Amino acid sequence: MPETSRAVLSGTDRTRLRRLRENGRTERSELDAVLAAGFLCHLGVLVDGTPMVVPTVYGATADTLYFHGSAASRSLLASPGATVCVTITHVDGLVLARSVFEHSVNYRCAMVYGVPRLVTDAEEKLEGLRVLSEQSAPGQWDYARRPNRKELAATSLLAIGLDEASVKVSAGPPEDGDGPDAELGLWAGVLPLHQVWGEPVADPALAAGVAAPSHVVARVGAV
Repeated sequence: MPETSRAVLSGTDRTRLRRLRENGRTERSELDAVLAAGFLCHLGVLVDGTPMVVPTVYGATADTLYFHGSAASRSLLASPGATVCVTITHVDGLVLARSVFEHSVNYRCAMVYGVPRLVTDAEEKLEGLRVLSEQSAPGQWDYARRPNRKELAATSLLAIGLDEASVKVSAGPPEDGDGPDAELGLWAGVLPLHQVWGEPVADPALAAGVAAPSHVVARVGAV
């Protein structure tokens, strides 16, 4: 995809913002940043006519979003050819205002629409699983044993393009600082939320003397 066409997000009826349009982002780089900041998404699908939203891990490349599950997963395979919605959300803090009505959340959120395709090419499937693994645990793909044929057969990997997506970002203090409630004398502000990786906890079955690898230890304290 030419760089000029990747510079901005698509504009479709599904991605057009109806509320809080000022929080919308149109730059493709904003989508890339939201995807890069996480590894857990929520997959919205219709299963037998009933909405189902399933949390699952994902991995993103420049133009593709991969997600996987069991080959027997109804949510992944029950509606072939149907459009799904994948949502990624990062909560950055609680906005605590002087009135309950003005309370809100600071967040970064992306929604991606598309028709998933089942990845059947063996080479792409392995690469997609590598992308997915490295998204959540960089360095683990080269450290751990890779999936064998039986494990690959039991795993469904799906992919959707990033051609239809929207991004919203909310940041900043409460919005009632210049209104009548400012005279109440109540504290108002933002309670930030920071997620950091803690110290590795070894498997109780681990043999003595096996230390956590450097790529795991390096993430301690990181966001």
